[in-house]
Amino acid sequence: MNEILFQWMRGHKSLGFVSETAIDLKIQERMECSGRKSRQSCGGVKQSTKQKTVLFSTLAKEKSLTAHKQERMPQTPPFAAMFDSSGYNRNLYQSKEDSCGGLYYHDNNLLSGSLEALIQHLVPNVDYYPDRTYIFTFLLSSRLFMHPYELMAKVCHLCIEQQRLSEPGLDKNRIRKIAPKILQLLTEWTETFPYDFRDERMMRNLKELAQRIASGDEMYRKNVQQLLQNLLRKLATVSQYEEVLAKINATSTDRLTVLKTKPQSIQRDIITVCNDPYALAQQLTHIELERLNYIGPEEFVQAFVQKDPLDNDKSCYGDRKKTRNLEAYVEWFNRLSYLVATEICMPVKKKHRARVIEYFIDVARECFNIGNFNSLMAIISGMNMSPVSRLKKTWAKVKTAKFDILEHQMDPSSNFYNYRTALRGAAQRSLTAHSNREKIVIPFFSLLIKDIYFLNEGCANRLPNGHVNFEKFWELAKQVSEFMTWKQVECPFERDRKILQYLLTIPVFSDDALYLASYESESPENHIEKDRWKTLRSTLLGRV
Repeated sequence: MNEILFQWMRGHKSLGFVSETAIDLKIQERMECSGRKSRQSCGGVKQSTKQKTVLFSTLAKEKSLTAHKQERMPQTPPFAAMFDSSGYNRNLYQSKEDSCGGLYYHDNNLLSGSLEALIQHLVPNVDYYPDRTYIFTFLLSSRLFMHPYELMAKVCHLCIEQQRLSEPGLDKNRIRKIAPKILQLLTEWTETFPYDFRDERMMRNLKELAQRIASGDEMYRKNVQQLLQNLLRKLATVSQYEEVLAKINATSTDRLTVLKTKPQSIQRDIITVCNDPYALAQQLTHIELERLNYIGPEEFVQAFVQKDPLDNDKSCYGDRKKTRNLEAYVEWFNRLSYLVATEICMPVKKKHRARVIEYFIDVARECFNIGNFNSLMAIISGMNMSPVSRLKKTWAKVKTAKFDILEHQMDPSSNFYNYRTALRGAAQRSLTAHSNREKIVIPFFSLLIKDIYFLNEGCANRLPNGHVNFEKFWELAKQVSEFMTWKQVECPFERDRKILQYLLTIPVFSDDALYLASYESESPENHIEKDRWKTLRSTLLGRV
C-alpha cells in the first residue's frame, strides 16, 4: 500500500461527532476470520449466523433467455438469501447426490472439497444446476489454484463428455434439456468475470462449447450470439477506459515544472473552477463510481495470489493478470490527496490558504453525507500531509470544529470502529433507498483491501488433507459481493466536464515541491527545516 493511505493515522486530533445530516447508523457485528479457532471436524473457519451481508444485484438478476428456456432452468433462491445463511446449504437447492466424492459438508453446509470435486460441482447436467452463490464463490476463489483458462477447459471437457456433445447424430431433445443450463453458466461467468475472457484461450473454449450447444436449435444460436456480443461490448468498453487512463497518466507533470515554464497557463485554482463545495463533492463521486465500476471482483483475489503449495511449477495467476483497475483506483486516491495538499500550499496569502482549507472541509463533509468515504479519506489525508499540517499560522485562521468532527469519524482507533459504524449505516440506507442518491456507498478502499488481505492471510487455502478450505472462500465472497453491489450504483448527479477535467488532469506538486511551497509560505522553524529549504530551493528553483 502507498504510505499516504495511512500516514494521517499517526497521532492527529479527534473529537466527538454528531453530524447535522448524519446517516442513520446501525452497528452490526463483524466477522473476523483470523484468530478464530477452527472446527475439529473440518479445520476450517468458524461461521457466524448473525452476519448480515448485502449482496450484489448482478448475480441476483434473472436474465431470462426465453420463456422456453426458463421452463427448463432450475430456480434457485435469491442470491441474498443464500449468503445470509451460514454457508451453502445443499437442502435449499436442486438435489445432487455427492457420493461424498471429495465434498465435505457439516450441518448441510459445504465446508471443503478436493479441487476436482469442486469443479465437478460447478458443471450442470440434465437434472442439476449449481446455485448462484456457489458459482460466484468458486469462480472467484478457483484462481488461487488454477488459471481461469484451465478451469474453463475442464468445464468444457466435462460438459462435452458427460452430455456426449461430441457424438455424431446428437439427440436434439437431449441438447434442449442441457443447453439452457450450460448457457446460463456461461452467461453468469461472462457477466460477472468478463476480464477472464481477455485471454484468447478462454475465448476459444467459450466459443467451442457455445457452438456445440447452439447446433441443435436456432433459438440457442441467437442466445449464444447475444452472449458473445455482450461480452465483446464489455471488453471493448474496458479497453477504451484503460486508453483514457493511459493518456491522462502520460500527460501528467509536476505542477512546479509547469509553473516555472508556463506561469500563465496555471493561474486557476480549485475554487475558481468550482466555488461550490457541494458540487465538487458530487463530481468526486462521479469519478469514484466510474472507477469502482471497472474493478472486477477477481482483482481482489489476484492482488494476493501466491504459489499453490500443491503445484510445483507455477504461480496460480499472478503472471497472467489482465487488468489493473484496482491499482488505478488506489492511484486516484493518492492523486486526490496530493491535489488537496497542492491547492492548500499554492496560495501566497495566509487568508487564501485558510479559505482553501475550509473549502475542502466542506467538500469532505458533503462526501460523508453522500456516502463517499473514499474521497472523504483522501481529503483528510491530504490535509494531514506534513507540508500542510505544519502551516500553523494558516490553521490558526481556520475554524477547525468541522474538521475535528470528520477526523473523529475516520479515526483509526479500535480498527476504524467509527468509520465501520458509519459504513454500516450507509449500507443500511442503501438497502431501503428510493433513489440512486441514497444508494451510494463508496468505502474507504484501502481499508477494504486490508480487510480482504487479512482474511486471506488469516486462513489457509487448503486443509491438512489437501482439500480446498471452502468455508474461507464463502467469507471472501461475502466481502467482495457487498462491494459488487455498491459499485453498480449509477451516479445521480449531473456531470460537469470542466470540473472533472480539472480534477483528473491538473498537475499536482511532488513531495519536494509541496515542502518547498510550504516553507515559502511559512518559514522553517528549526535547523532541519532550514537546511531542507535551502536544498529544495537549490534543487528545484536553482536558487541559493
